Amino acid sequence: MGLGLGAQEPLTVERAIRRAWTDQAGLRAGQALVEGRQAEAESARALRLPSFTLNAQGMRTNEPMMAFGMKLNQARIGAADFNPLVLNHPDPIGAYGGSAVVQQPLYAGGRITAARRAGEFMAEAEQASQEHRKQETARAVVEAYFGIQVAEQALAWVDDTRAWVQGMEDFVGARVAQGLMLESELQRLKAVHAQVDAQKAEVLRQVHTARSGLGLLTGGGPVEGPLATALDVQEATTPGAPVRRADLVSADLQARAATEGAKAASGNLLPSVGLELGAGTLHHSWSDKGNWSWAAVGLSWKVFSGPDRAKANAARAQANAAKEMLSFKQQQADHEVRAAKEAVAAAQARCAAAKESLLAAETSKRLREARHREGLTPLTDVLDAEAALQGARNLLLQSLYDLRTNRAALDLATGAPIEGVHP
Repeated sequence: MGLGLGAQEPLTVERAIRRAWTDQAGLRAGQALVEGRQAEAESARALRLPSFTLNAQGMRTNEPMMAFGMKLNQARIGAADFNPLVLNHPDPIGAYGGSAVVQQPLYAGGRITAARRAGEFMAEAEQASQEHRKQETARAVVEAYFGIQVAEQALAWVDDTRAWVQGMEDFVGARVAQGLMLESELQRLKAVHAQVDAQKAEVLRQVHTARSGLGLLTGGGPVEGPLATALDVQEATTPGAPVRRADLVSADLQARAATEGAKAASGNLLPSVGLELGAGTLHHSWSDKGNWSWAAVGLSWKVFSGPDRAKANAARAQANAAKEMLSFKQQQADHEVRAAKEAVAAAQARCAAAKESLLAAETSKRLREARHREGLTPLTDVLDAEAALQGARNLLLQSLYDLRTNRAALDLATGAPIEGVHP
């Protein structure tokens, strides 16, 4: 059974982000992809190394050519073996032996170098993608973390409203009993009380869902315990040094890898040169055997190959597509930065207005409630003031949440560490 986070000590947003980076299964899967790409890059680097192959075989045959060749390889050919009858109808012969072969590519039309570079670029691109996935996860953690605070503050305010309604019920009930107020006012308050109870049930659901969501992001069960990082931050985020976004770094590296892939595909149409060294042995018995060795340099050239030429064209098209995608992602990133800056500015303005609205709504409610107790204003005016207060509270909570999450979105768009948390 998984344990909830924060049960022993208050959970900060930084600790929640770092827990997500280390414990979330999705990010661990991403790290496995990075390791896979690194292994592929290592295999591409090994293409320029020689290969060493051992072969072993055993056979028995009376096929004329093979029987003569086996005797020749065993160094057992004699004059009698050239008898036409023996050549045409040999007795079955058995042999066992083996060989060792070393092959070294000397030139492969640039395919080996291009494949090595493409593998390295793809490994680096996957690492950059993983860093971007971490930042996206950090943004999601910020949204979930402060979403919990919004829901819990809303719950506290619902409890305040519920207690206020109960107090108003007691007051109005006493006045109704004295014949100073109408029964309809008491029933109206009871209806409001029921509505507040329904609202509380919904807000409780939101709290539980938000804590479960943060637990999912951080790789555990629902988060328990208090949250230590305040939702309302007065100081502006200090801009860090300009950093290129990790997803743009990844797109650039993928474009480079595609370019190298096109070079490798074109290399299939160029000549290749290789060196081969080998030694072999074939036994009739342990001591009755033949040994040989060889050294060879070979050249191979596909002067024309329709499929290889088509593959080279396709690889060049993919390289061009990767370059265009990099350009589009850069434009997209510029747009996201502009949009995030506008969202932060708008959220700051809403926060300032919401705080003024809350102060005015609290004052209005106090005044109307006092006049109602003196019998100078109807209950509907007091309930309207309470509704306005709830609206101002909700506006303030949403504005503070938008400001915090929009700052995280701006950090993600600019490549800055979210909430100042570095990987």
